[in-house]
Amino acid sequence: MAKNKYFFPFIMVTSLFFMWGFVHNLDPILIPHLKKSFSLNILQSSLVDSAVFIAYLLVAIPAGILMKKYGYKTGILSGLVLFAIGSFLFIPAANTQEYSFFLGALFIISCGLTILETAANPYVSLLGDPETATSRLNFAQSFNGLAATMAPIIGARFILTEGYSDEELNAMTESARQVALASEASTVKVPYFILGSLILVIAAIFYFLRLPEVEDKDESKSLNVFRALRHRHLTWAVVAQFFYVGAQVCVFSFFILYAVEVAGISNVLAADYLGWGCGLAFMVGRFFGVFMMKFIASERLLAIYSAICILLCLIATFSHGFIAIYAVIGITFFMSIMFPTIFSLGIKGLGSDTQYGSSLIVMAIFGGAVLPLLFGYISDLSGKVQYGQIVSLLCFCVILAFAVKGYKVIKPQTKNYA
Repeated sequence: MAKNKYFFPFIMVTSLFFMWGFVHNLDPILIPHLKKSFSLNILQSSLVDSAVFIAYLLVAIPAGILMKKYGYKTGILSGLVLFAIGSFLFIPAANTQEYSFFLGALFIISCGLTILETAANPYVSLLGDPETATSRLNFAQSFNGLAATMAPIIGARFILTEGYSDEELNAMTESARQVALASEASTVKVPYFILGSLILVIAAIFYFLRLPEVEDKDESKSLNVFRALRHRHLTWAVVAQFFYVGAQVCVFSFFILYAVEVAGISNVLAADYLGWGCGLAFMVGRFFGVFMMKFIASERLLAIYSAICILLCLIATFSHGFIAIYAVIGITFFMSIMFPTIFSLGIKGLGSDTQYGSSLIVMAIFGGAVLPLLFGYISDLSGKVQYGQIVSLLCFCVILAFAVKGYKVIKPQTKNYA
């Protein structure tokens, strides 16, 4: 899939897609876990997503500048170190029993992930033939889908223990209740310690690995990131990615709460549906999408999938029982190609603006911090989690507009961006 000299670097960079996919897909496990441990409502529990995705707004542009000056390898190593530090901070967070400490640890992890995504997405696109960049990025992102399958299943066994019921907790004295909740909160220590240790091992491999730097034909070292927005299709891609990530986070992060509500199943069984259902559908959808792009242009496939997701969102919002669950699983299958496809279409033809264009598209992942808050607000206001799916529906409408019109590359007008 990549040229021979790029083969091993391609494998190692692809492994990063799995790692950040794994940690992101532990968030749907953390939301019901922390919701119970700290007696939160849905809006408050959605701050988990806000803590994670606000980093993309704050760090993506500095990450692009870092790589513009020092290269992709420096960016990857910096991201891995922050990833590991944030993972280890889950241990003192559990010890202090402070919700804000958990949010802080998640924010640091996400700072690392922001740098990794800013580096890895364009790097994979550029490691090989430009004509196959979209397929290559979708292939790498497929391992993100594998992580989406494994993380909920594994995480539920470590973190989402059934523990005490609400009735049992309410019957306890305040001191006993705090001890019980502290015991449940401590279940995050082992999985995040293992995760942090593994990330350090990967960082050591990257430190000694020789990564080929992609040639930048423009020797300009201008630090004006926003000059990349002279490309109209990039601006569209930034907007589309904002809404796509918002939709993905809403669908995955609230799935357990959603499934428990619409089908009356347990948290652990809901986590299994999240892994074997949503995660597996997401992974298979990525590989199937790579195959379909041999026959259908990526932008046309994106338009078809967006329209199908809109229909499935209507079913998920207004149906009940396992039909509603299967509709959401269907959404994860058809949205699986959206992130890498929007990304590759957005950076197409950017030339020396590629690093900055990548930063801006990664910054748009901030949609995952904003739109889940709207999802939580609508859910709390209506008293039904499933009505929050209206937010996802609106997001897919924006993506459809990008797939129909916004992706088209138009030569930018000459302006002074210095």
